[in-house]
Amino acid sequence: MSQNTVTIAFLQAFSEAWNRHDIEALMSFMTDDCQFHATAGPDLLGRSFKGREAVRQGFELAWQNFPDAAWLDGRHFISGEHGISESTFTGTKADGTRVEARMVDVFTFRDGKIAIKNAYRKDRPPLPAGQR
Repeated sequence: MSQNTVTIAFLQAFSEAWNRHDIEALMSFMTDDCQFHATAGPDLLGRSFKGREAVRQGFELAWQNFPDAAWLDGRHFISGEHGISESTFTGTKADGTRVEARMVDVFTFRDGKIAIKNAYRKDRPPLPAGQR
């Protein structure tokens, strides 16, 4: 059985790296064979990215689609080799509309790192620029 050394502080640091848009820090939290399942996409799990390079590209898409992306009011939970981070996602699209919606990430941990990040977000319509 793998040793799970993931803590609430670990998930908080992961969240802080997202808000800094720090891809190198984010990838340091991930296993070599990591997977990321995005909030949207053509498949049952959304769009899936498998392996370090694909996950890196998937993570970077968030900042390409929402240059001011932020994950606010984070709360983190761990139960064995699984965890959840709950937050409010905010970001502005290129057309000026904003997304502001509650979301969760469901994690699977292995050997003290994140093996799977599965993201879910409320399907709230984009808001006009300046509206909350």
